[in-house]
Amino acid sequence: MSASTRTVLAACIAAGALTAHAQNRAPAAQYWVDLSTASMSIPGMPDGGGMGAGLLGALTGGNPAAAMGGMGGSGKSLDAELHVRARPAGVEGTHAIPSGMNMGPSLLLMPYRPQPAGHGSTHSEQRSDTPEKPKGRILMYWGCGDSIAAGQPRILDFAKQNPAEYAQFFSSHAGTSKGVQNRAGNALWPNERDTKRVPDNASLQGEHAVSGEGVPPGLKFSVGQEYDFLPRASMTAKGQPRDGVQLSWPSMQHARAYFLQAQGAASGPDGAQDMILWSSSEKPENGWALMGYQSPAQVARLLQQKIVLQPSVTNCTIPKGIFDKAEGAMVNMIAYGPELNVSHPPRPAKAPADWQPEWTARVRIKSTGMTMLGMADGADAQRGAGNTGGMGGAGVNGGTAEPQESVLPSLPGVPNPVRMLKGLFGG
Repeated sequence: MSASTRTVLAACIAAGALTAHAQNRAPAAQYWVDLSTASMSIPGMPDGGGMGAGLLGALTGGNPAAAMGGMGGSGKSLDAELHVRARPAGVEGTHAIPSGMNMGPSLLLMPYRPQPAGHGSTHSEQRSDTPEKPKGRILMYWGCGDSIAAGQPRILDFAKQNPAEYAQFFSSHAGTSKGVQNRAGNALWPNERDTKRVPDNASLQGEHAVSGEGVPPGLKFSVGQEYDFLPRASMTAKGQPRDGVQLSWPSMQHARAYFLQAQGAASGPDGAQDMILWSSSEKPENGWALMGYQSPAQVARLLQQKIVLQPSVTNCTIPKGIFDKAEGAMVNMIAYGPELNVSHPPRPAKAPADWQPEWTARVRIKSTGMTMLGMADGADAQRGAGNTGGMGGAGVNGGTAEPQESVLPSLPGVPNPVRMLKGLFGG
């Protein structure tokens, strides 16, 4: 073996050792907590009740949570996830919580076990060798103001089936923010053994401690007022779509930015259905991905790009003429809260590239709201309630709702993105 070969081999071995060392130095435990406050405001209806949940379920093919970034209904919710490096199969853990949560002394964390596909399920559905060509369009608008800005709408025609055009249309300025993701083996709350609800008066402020096999005994952190639940996004919509809709909401003390997205449906060319999208962004943005958590760094970037609204903003007008032909429409809102990051030992101001703490904890916070457009008073809401097709029993905060596609024709104007996008790529 030549000297040069030995040198290269030694370098490779050293590099591999450094990589393994870095992997072994990963935090012994990582803990994520996601806080969400949600509100559904429909004139003439109690917040989050009956018809509201049913309409939201229809809008998303039986999945109300999808319409508002996983809000799952009105009220406060908490999701937690624990990863223990030495226990990849998961451990049973405990999260000791402050008395202000009003949920008892602790939350039980249980390992997540993905359910295997049902043995009785089959894929015997007959499919045509020549699937029907998708029809319909998506019309995308953006920006707050009294009138539609030049160059709008941006139109996606399903019939063209252009993958490059699809990719561009559905691209987003949204970033990624690591938090609760229900990873296999990690311990989660809530779970099948602990399903208690988060009360409306719950507060995260106080001392927290996480324990379990393989969890460092010092995994404790304190939550101050800044990192508590955000208030409800009590959004109001005044005016009819043909005249422009004025949206307003109370200012939230700890919100870092706001974003709004509306969607509706109207009859398009050749009898196909058009889906209409609008967002409060000053640049083209479909908005779906932005209805979830965004990191502080990402929010700062979005503010700079004028994709999201400054925290001092408390109103926005949907320009007239966007939803004037829509048979129904709704608007979603999200307030991005701060993010608490704790570690032991604390992260140095100028941490080296190979710095690794013993444990980390992260708390993400958001508040979401939804209201219907064009419902000026309770009478409008009551007229809409007569067309719910039996959807009023849809549950909130984890309730189940079967897809109601069969009743959609009797719900004029209820857009269903899931159904409209089926078959775009042969699915």
